[in-house]
Amino acid sequence: MKPAPFEFARPTSLAQALDLLAANPDAKVLAGGQSLVPLLSMRLASPALLIDINAIDALSRITADSAGVRVGAVARHAEVEAHPQARRVQPLLAEALRLVAHPAVRNRGTTVGSIVHADAAAEMPAVLRLLGGHVTAQSTRGSRTIPADELFAGPLESTVRHDELVTEAFFPALSSSDGVACDEVARRHGDYALCGVAAVVSSTPEGRVTSVRAGYLSVCEVPTVVELSDVFDAGEMTDRALADAAELALDSLDPVDDIHATADYRSQLARVLTRRVVRAAYDDSRARQAEVVQ
Repeated sequence: MKPAPFEFARPTSLAQALDLLAANPDAKVLAGGQSLVPLLSMRLASPALLIDINAIDALSRITADSAGVRVGAVARHAEVEAHPQARRVQPLLAEALRLVAHPAVRNRGTTVGSIVHADAAAEMPAVLRLLGGHVTAQSTRGSRTIPADELFAGPLESTVRHDELVTEAFFPALSSSDGVACDEVARRHGDYALCGVAAVVSSTPEGRVTSVRAGYLSVCEVPTVVELSDVFDAGEMTDRALADAAELALDSLDPVDDIHATADYRSQLARVLTRRVVRAAYDDSRARQAEVVQ
């Protein structure tokens, strides 16, 4: 199929883009286009105006400091994945981005675009929510910060307003006691995950577990984060505690049925991946602390 007719604009400044959004309630923003272009071709989206923001150089920046990583709206997945400072400040970004589709998609697709698309089967919305990050949305009315916990309203639905452009996503830095891991199950490498889990685990230099959080993608209707620390109140990373963590996670999740997998199958995948990923994140925490000591 071919897209329905639409007008096209390519602003060269953020102000121009915001003016266009304010004046055209039925406009769509084009960054990487890896989700939008198929929707246009299938006529699941029929905007009157397509606003291409790729000529706005200020939106391509990636910066990393002791606070965290800031990713501009047209920064590509591949650029974020390969950014050495971003990898050092928040390694979960690279861990998750390696699972996003294929290199050709990562070379064009944008991290912020994936987040705003709000697909519960995508990696970056789950990572942003797990890390407690936020996005910055701008309009002609001003700028506002939207925490990840308030961003995802439903399947493919965010709380970004029609006249707002998300210019940046912020991912907090990894603390010195944290470790991270991410894994998923898909029919083929690069396919959308049937279930994915990311985890952040904190431990003491002696190896005592102090905090465990896990984020789930392609399980529920929105990316979901579960606090698992209570299971590890003894401070030990044991097989029993991992099994209990998996069951606690399932008590907090509401897996969906679709044409790709049943809810029961997703529950089993979540159970297996929770144990695997939490353990891997704990091992990563221990390894990072050992490097600091050396």
